[in-house]
Amino acid sequence: MSRGPRSLPSDGPLGSSPGRSANSSSPQLAASPASSQLILEDYGALLDAVRKRIRSAQYEALRAVNRELVALYWDIGRMIVEQQQDETWGRSVVEQLAKDLQGEFPGVSGFSASNLWRMRIFYLTYRAHPKLAPMVREIGWSHNLIILERCKDDLEREFYLRMTRRMGWTRRVLVHQIENQTYEKTLLSQTNFAETLPEPVRDQARLSVRDAYTFDFLDLSDEHSERQLEAAILARVEPFLKEMGGLFSFVASQFRLEVSGKEYFIDLLLFHRALRSLVAVDLKIGEFLPEHVGKMQFYLAVLDDTLRQPGENAAIGIILCKSKDATIVEYALRESNKPIGVASYRIVRELPQELKGQLPEPEQVAKLLAGLD
Repeated sequence: MSRGPRSLPSDGPLGSSPGRSANSSSPQLAASPASSQLILEDYGALLDAVRKRIRSAQYEALRAVNRELVALYWDIGRMIVEQQQDETWGRSVVEQLAKDLQGEFPGVSGFSASNLWRMRIFYLTYRAHPKLAPMVREIGWSHNLIILERCKDDLEREFYLRMTRRMGWTRRVLVHQIENQTYEKTLLSQTNFAETLPEPVRDQARLSVRDAYTFDFLDLSDEHSERQLEAAILARVEPFLKEMGGLFSFVASQFRLEVSGKEYFIDLLLFHRALRSLVAVDLKIGEFLPEHVGKMQFYLAVLDDTLRQPGENAAIGIILCKSKDATIVEYALRESNKPIGVASYRIVRELPQELKGQLPEPEQVAKLLAGLD
């Protein structure tokens, strides 16, 4: 808790006046306990506001420095490439350039020969892509290197550039997301959002639900009940929300609905901040069954009628199952009039299956990624 100042200025209306005792009972000389508390509260609010403004300025300053640093590395890469077009430059010339730069700017990191070659590759990779080139300036150089070296095509790079910028992923989280094939699992997600949500939010909603999730942070055996799964999630809510995508907020567990005097309970109720939608999560420890959709439709109808606030979009449902058959999910969702996604989960990290060959056509992927703006 923040503390107020230990003393007040002597020249203000509450300070001591010349020729009078500081212990005078005059209301002009001594503040009442209530007014003193008010002053402390006002000061606390002031201190909090100033702190937030300083942090905001620090963040913007760091962003500006990062943009300039990435722009610098872009220009160095460009100059190396342009010079190579006119001269026969080998590795030895770049190594000499690195030595000269390190001698000219001692203590400044980033000018090693290996990093200069990375700048060259960085420029060559993005120079012909006017859509991606501005994005690289919005994330850190180390993040750019991870995406550059680990992603195999422009659409995958675009996805991780957009998500890193939007979610503020650290380097470690970014590596985890790439290794976990978040790109593929997001594009392969099974939902009926295209048919049940208005155009302004449907793509963003689809990108908010993955085909599969990995909950390796949960302390559970392979054999567990739905209540054990729910309890384990509640004990690790923060990593659970991060794995779900980072823009979810936790609302409640076993959220109670009452309809015609009967009680019904939603396993987990979340809120998606970007979509401005309630999200009902139904946990299933077995395989997906078509009847799960009917139950979720009921939950969403009640939420929309009884809990949805002005300005919010329709509630969305996510059915999390231990396993699912894609064909059965497709048929089950086809006639649903409520926005529902079906995903699987695993507790133990496994080597993920190869998903590249199952992705939508590049034109469809590009259109979907535009929903991340």
